[in-house]
Amino acid sequence: MMLSTALKLSRGAMTACRATGIGLLSRTPSRLSPSSSRFFCGPKGSNASPVALQMIDYALSHARSLKSDESYAQGLLVLEQCLSTQSNEVVDATSQNSRAMVLLAMSTLLFERGAFDDAIDKLQTIQGLEHSHLGVRVASMEDLVGLNLLLERNDTSRVLADKCLELFVNASTDIDCYNDGVGSKVLNVRAKSLKGLVELVHGNLESAESFFQASRDDKGCTGNVALSYGEFLHSTGKFSLAKELYQKAIEEISANKEFADPHALSACCMSGREVWLAATCALGQLEGHLRNFSEAEEILTRVLTKTEEHFGSHHPNVGTVLTCIALMFRHKAIMEHSSSLLIQEGLYRRALDLLKAPSLETEGTKAVVGRRDIVALARGAYAEVLCVQQNRKDEGEKMKRWAETAWRNRRLSLAEALEISELSSKVPVIDVRISRAL
Repeated sequence: MMLSTALKLSRGAMTACRATGIGLLSRTPSRLSPSSSRFFCGPKGSNASPVALQMIDYALSHARSLKSDESYAQGLLVLEQCLSTQSNEVVDATSQNSRAMVLLAMSTLLFERGAFDDAIDKLQTIQGLEHSHLGVRVASMEDLVGLNLLLERNDTSRVLADKCLELFVNASTDIDCYNDGVGSKVLNVRAKSLKGLVELVHGNLESAESFFQASRDDKGCTGNVALSYGEFLHSTGKFSLAKELYQKAIEEISANKEFADPHALSACCMSGREVWLAATCALGQLEGHLRNFSEAEEILTRVLTKTEEHFGSHHPNVGTVLTCIALMFRHKAIMEHSSSLLIQEGLYRRALDLLKAPSLETEGTKAVVGRRDIVALARGAYAEVLCVQQNRKDEGEKMKRWAETAWRNRRLSLAEALEISELSSKVPVIDVRISRAL
């Protein structure tokens, strides 16, 4: 029944594409959709199949219209049907760009449903399409790194980031859509920023800074680049510069400029929507660190609403944002010598529930924990709330021990991450793209 429905949707999408050209796109724009076929121009002006691009838009829009398992399954089947029309034997740029774009869209839908390993499989396939546009391959590599960081496969993410840099070893301007070679330079900045993010996760600040140097080029400092560089500056106490970069990332994504440029293509946890959420959340955290608590609360509440709209109210990403809000209230209470224990406890409990935190009976070092950084940070802060209540102190101490053993951040100890001091320039920054504490 579902296959029959999907085939009908696929035929309907293809018929509408041929009949109306860009009709589907104009009616139901998606965050991955190009504004025209020039979006994926290749080495000699070639581009992806317009029909494939329209079917991608149709599938994404349909999957997200209901946000149900069935609608996503139908969207994926439409994309599989589209992929089957692209011959494996044809190696021209148009055909490979088309296949790569369909695979990117499939990986995005799989990511949104939590099928991370399946999304990774689709992204890895793109790397074998050597005649596809460099921007598509950089985007897929960026997404592979992001998903591996989310899954705490840190060593794999480092290897992939190095491979992304290797894409430029033999690259020349004829890969680029533009004769001036600006596009390939922008992609190179993206690759270096990606490596900088990986080094930041590993706690190697000097190495991270060396790769972020290229991000100072204004032409390349957009989207994920602006966000990652901003997080580096934020985590090292350069708040004003970080704020500028967060605001830049937010404004550019809001204006949809990301999708007017073939070199800003992104998907999965590194997509424009994810960047907007992460940059806005980082800005909210920064306002909290600057003690602008009213602004922080307003910004983080807006992020929470958008996250629930995008992922659903029971998604782990909602738990990550709730942790940011709880930590902001904790900071506010400490600085204002006030009490918000009930508010904090309610937020931590809800966050940990959504993050599917394991039982405290499971030793922190041995527990299989998704989004480990966030769970450990939330439990460490929650333990403080419990420890100040005499009748719950034992529970708090147990939770604190669990959090300390689960914490694996290489730059900060858990105590340093939770410390609030005039003298400390070390602050944790939660990146909601990858659910990691930087």
